[in-house]
Formats: sequence, C-alpha cells, structure tokens
Amino acid sequence: MGVNQPLGDNIIVTSLDKLVNWTRKSSIWPMTFGLACCAIEMMAAGASHHDLDRFGIIFRASPRQSDCIIIAGTVTKKMLPVIKTVYEQMPEPKWVIAMGACACSGGIFDTYSVVQGIDEALPVDVYVPGCPPRPEALLYGILKLQDKIMNERNSFGAAFGLGERVSVA
Repeated sequence: MGVNQPLGDNIIVTSLDKLVNWTRKSSIWPMTFGLACCAIEMMAAGASHHDLDRFGIIFRASPRQSDCIIIAGTVTKKMLPVIKTVYEQMPEPKWVIAMGACACSGGIFDTYSVVQGIDEALPVDVYVPGCPPRPEALLYGILKLQDKIMNERNSFGAAFGLGERVSVA
C-alpha cells in the first residue's frame, strides 16, 4: 500500500442492482405446492443427491417466508383459488416455476376440471417440461430463474416504491 493505492486491492466496485440481485438469486426460498407426481421429483431435487441447499435454496412451508412458488403437478379449477391466495400472500418480489406438463399446459388431462396451464392465473417465470420432469430438470429451471433474477434492473428502487422492476431478456 502506497500513496498511489491508498486502499490497495481491498475494494470491490459494483452497482447496487447487481448486489441486490446477487443476494436474491443466492437465497431463493421456494414455496412448495406439490399437487401430483411432480411433487415427488421436487422432493428428490431437495434431497441429498441433488442438494439444493448448496445454491441457497431452502424449501419453505409458509408463503410469508417464500419468494418463489413451484407449481408441481395437475392444477384443477377447484384448487386454483387456493393457489392464487397463496401467491398473493407471498411478499414482493416473487417468482413462479411451473413444473411438469400438467402445470405448464394441462398435460394429458384435457378435461373440464383441469386448468390448461397455470399461466392462465399466475405470471410464470420458468417452465420445466416433462411428465414428470427429472430433478435435474428442476435444478436447471432454478438456475435459469437465477439468471433471470441477475438480469433485472431497478430491483432495489422498486423495493422502496421508486419505479418498477425491469426484466431484461
């Protein structure tokens, strides 16, 4: 450390958005909403073999502590109001992952009682296709959600009511 470098190599310069986005992507706490066979694969993704904890992902049972909801399985019209209520109870910012063919598009159930895709009711951020998708597919979907979170702009200002979050594709 000399006069030319008063702080030495001990300083990191970044934008506040990147810092906030990095903390959010590194601590996703998903609300598990397992409705059918996809829920078993979601549980397997959280088990020791795939270990979502290493990404800072801890499954929560309360919507008040979650910032992401994973819709895993067949959504019926009778269950849709409950899903909407749980989604509305989650604090901002919040994200949605549709896991499985049934959550993405209704799957093989083209009937009067099955919602033909959760995107009819909630703004889906990441689709994880498959019937049921493997735990690795969910892990890949979560990594894509982390990429999406890192590309957001004005995430810190939106928390204080200064404009809206902007997602850059």
